[in-house]
Amino acid sequence: MNLNRPLATTLLIGLALAVLGIYLFVSAPPKLPDGAPVTAGERVPVEQLFRLLAAENASIRALYTSEIVGAGSKQGLKFQEDWKQREVQAGPLPALFLRETSTLLQRDVPGLNLFLGSDYPIVAANRFQGLQVAQFAQLKADRQPRFFQDPATRLHTAMFPDIASAAPCVQCHNDHAQTPKRDWVLNDVMGATTWMFPRQAVALPEALQILATYRRAVAATYALYLDKVRTFPEAQRPAIGTRWPREGRYLPDVASFMQAAEARVAPATLATLLALPGPTAPDHAAAN
Repeated sequence: MNLNRPLATTLLIGLALAVLGIYLFVSAPPKLPDGAPVTAGERVPVEQLFRLLAAENASIRALYTSEIVGAGSKQGLKFQEDWKQREVQAGPLPALFLRETSTLLQRDVPGLNLFLGSDYPIVAANRFQGLQVAQFAQLKADRQPRFFQDPATRLHTAMFPDIASAAPCVQCHNDHAQTPKRDWVLNDVMGATTWMFPRQAVALPEALQILATYRRAVAATYALYLDKVRTFPEAQRPAIGTRWPREGRYLPDVASFMQAAEARVAPATLATLLALPGPTAPDHAAAN
């Protein structure tokens, strides 16, 4: 009998999810010893690593956009490009939340790059170049992710569509002083969340470590926002605790935000892990 997923691999995935939950946003899983042997079935292709990261990133961005920026704006909270300026009483826009997360992630996972690119970017540095242009044109046509190795950088690259799903995002891009395009509408493909990595596969424990590092980067970015909120004048400062802006002038603390984030991303993460190819066990009948 052929087993596409031996029991050991399935148990490893279950254990990995438990470990990921334990270390969620707190501390990294221990690094693998240099030269530790890894079997083929314990390796995660870079495409699957990208899918894991992209699914979590999309879900967490949606949570921040709708439950913090969208609901918070209705309570009088502000979100601006210059949010880090001392005199500005505002938080990061969703794209800037991603940029801050990316900076922290790239610091702790050398070689992993994340940026939000476009053919009409507000920031010129985010304009697609080379092969990315053609790949993005295909992505816009069918709205399916693209996976390729860029000959210019020699990096494995993944592009996932960034859809205009919220009216405030569309309005912000159309009204921005530096925007090269002012006729965005809901459901447009505004760009692509783009990931790059130098290797074609990683060990499963390393993939989980990268995923945990991404979540910690999200938590650290959200904590930066709350630190800024604590500098607001008391009369304009939302209460920070377990309640959300949809309930009034509140913001969830880091633990509450990340708990909601984990609840959103867990099903997709589990599904992707279970879809990983496993080694084929020996056919005992044939062996006998």
